[in-house]
Amino acid sequence: MPGAGQVLVEVAAAGVHLLDTSIRSGASGGPFPLPALPMTPGREVAGTVAATGPDVDRSWIGKHVVAHLGMAGGGYASLAVAAAASLHEVPETLTAEQAVATIGTGRTAVGILDAAELTADDVVLVPAAAGGLGSLFLQAARGVGAVAVGLAGGPEKVERVRALGADVALDYREPGWPDRVRAALDGRVPTVLLDGVGGEVGRAGLELLDTGGRIVMFGWTSGAATEFTTADIVAGSLSVVWITGPRMLKRYGGLRGLESRALADAAAGRLVPLVHPPFPLAEAGAAHRALEGRATIGKVVLTP
Repeated sequence: MPGAGQVLVEVAAAGVHLLDTSIRSGASGGPFPLPALPMTPGREVAGTVAATGPDVDRSWIGKHVVAHLGMAGGGYASLAVAAAASLHEVPETLTAEQAVATIGTGRTAVGILDAAELTADDVVLVPAAAGGLGSLFLQAARGVGAVAVGLAGGPEKVERVRALGADVALDYREPGWPDRVRAALDGRVPTVLLDGVGGEVGRAGLELLDTGGRIVMFGWTSGAATEFTTADIVAGSLSVVWITGPRMLKRYGGLRGLESRALADAAAGRLVPLVHPPFPLAEAGAAHRALEGRATIGKVVLTP
């Protein structure tokens, strides 16, 4: 049963994050220490409040909610405990799966896009554009009238990126893809790199940028951050910012503010979260393998 300040949520959808796979393997807890065992993964859930703690307003019972549970928060379950202060009511226009995608991926996207300050004059380079974040970046770029260049791994994902509205959609696994970007843009040059991939892809993206280009860094799913030097920055008059972590929390008033903004944008249709076909909760292992093998498109979720 939930304790003080908590509610019990009957889970309709639980989010799967790449960090979950690192924790499961014992490789990394991201910016935090690895959790003590035994533990139940799952950082985001949506569902119905089944019970409240002794000091929580009982009017929450029966409401459809979504919450971010924090580090390895116990979401891979039929019932999950969440802090009452973390709850948001799910807008009627969103499914449980979309709400889960929005509470985690959406809040991150909002912070990154604020830092990027996209305008109609930009040419935006989006690696991993078929993912949950990448798909939102494409929507935002198109929404302000910018040119959106989406990169993805494999023909199926490239087709998905094209269907999402990218002006240019290319496979970054194919040799020579930077030259194809240049040819496709026909004289225009990327001005913004939204870099969550890092490694060779991130470096190639940096080298594509126009003078005065902007790099917003927020991760390295390739396993290594994009490498650059002060000389690179000076030569290209580049602006580089790392946005996730303390900077995002300080600049945007905490995660809850970002979550509220993301849910409002999704409810209004300004951002449409991309969700991979759900995996059953009992097949969480298959969900991890698909995510690790880059075989997913959009946010990965588990359902009962």
